[in-house]
Amino acid sequence: MANPIVARSLDEIQFWSRIMKEHALFLSLGFTYEQKQLIDEARQFITVFERIEEELSRFNVNSDLNQVKAFNTEVYQAAAAIWSYKRKVLDLTLRCVIRTNNFPLLVDHISREAAYFANRLKELNQGVLVPEANEVIQENVFFLRIMADHAKFIGHLLDPSERKLVDQAREFSHDFDQLLFQAIDLDSMRPQSETRPLLSQFLNQNKVSVASLRDFKKTARELIEACRIKSNIHPLLADHTFREAERFLEIIDLFESNLNTSQR
Repeated sequence: MANPIVARSLDEIQFWSRIMKEHALFLSLGFTYEQKQLIDEARQFITVFERIEEELSRFNVNSDLNQVKAFNTEVYQAAAAIWSYKRKVLDLTLRCVIRTNNFPLLVDHISREAAYFANRLKELNQGVLVPEANEVIQENVFFLRIMADHAKFIGHLLDPSERKLVDQAREFSHDFDQLLFQAIDLDSMRPQSETRPLLSQFLNQNKVSVASLRDFKKTARELIEACRIKSNIHPLLADHTFREAERFLEIIDLFESNLNTSQR
């Protein structure tokens, strides 16, 4: 029988390594031509995560746990390195040492995702398959903020003449900001006693909202790919944000399943 830590590790690496590789690409496209060193560094990270993807293909759910843990450690180092690079870019941007086409919030956003990826690998090597019930809210805080950021980026990268889509993106931004604040409040007031009914309602509410945003992203991706709307959104970026919404829905399902199992 497959070890669940092995299966989850490979799943996390498969998803997030592609995300990290695309982050490096998006950063490289946002730099100006004279920022050659930063572009070269970004391209090196593309190579790093392509190599990780190649190495990943040699593993499967029946692979040896110790070998997978060693791989997790290797990928952790790559995730930590790209996190450091992203924070360097953010620092240079905030101090106006460089000016790029990458929003500072976007650079912060992708650095948070690198930190999340690195932390998940560390947890898995410690035998933590899914967060404890008390940590589920914090996990949702992370993803709700990611979804709110996506809506803001979409709204800013659409051409101003796309008024209806811009308005929809702003509405999603507002809705997810409210969900985020609600999650932060819930985390703060969480009682020490049984919280599963609260968590179940909380997860269900998030699922409905994320599914709606996911569908909006899917439509936007299809319109961008067909050149039917005006924007500065790279087709790969549109697909990238769609996949992250899908990922959040999968994680909510995982949390709900874990809660239901623990209630039996």
